[in-house]
Amino acid sequence: MKVILLKELPGKGGEGDVIDVARGFANNFLLTQGYAVLATKGNLKQLEDRRKNIAKREEVRISTAEETKAALENGEITIEAKVGDEGQLFGSITSQMIADAIKAAKDLEVDRRRIEIAKAIKTVGAHEVGVSLYREIRAAVVVNVVDAEAAQAPVEEPAEEAVEVAEAPAEEVAAEQAAE
Repeated sequence: MKVILLKELPGKGGEGDVIDVARGFANNFLLTQGYAVLATKGNLKQLEDRRKNIAKREEVRISTAEETKAALENGEITIEAKVGDEGQLFGSITSQMIADAIKAAKDLEVDRRRIEIAKAIKTVGAHEVGVSLYREIRAAVVVNVVDAEAAQAPVEEPAEEAVEVAEAPAEEVAAEQAAE
């Protein structure tokens, strides 16, 4: 059954593509979810009229994806997680956590379904994650996982406190000796 795609469908095609699919796939999914319309003579004629608009939207999507790729590949994303003794995480880093970290660090909206984690992230350190932005445009993002408790613990300066503590008893001893 021939259909005209109205939206991008990964693995099948993009907006405006005429594809041949199984009848059940077309009736049960593509047509009911609004991904496609039947490829009738009238719809094909409308498609030819809309080709310029589709091409303009495609250019905008590609340029936006390229800009996002450039922004994502500059630098790394840091995620704080609860860590055990051996450097193992309690749980794992999810694609939603990565999407939220990208939003916080780079102020970019990335759909969690477009984040490709090759292997579950369950250890502290740097991990490379892929982000599928649009069709063949992909960005490689370095996710640095750190211990949440170590990152939030205030840095103490014991040397200065020790000097102050040492001076206080010395002054008290000197005052006591002078009083005697």
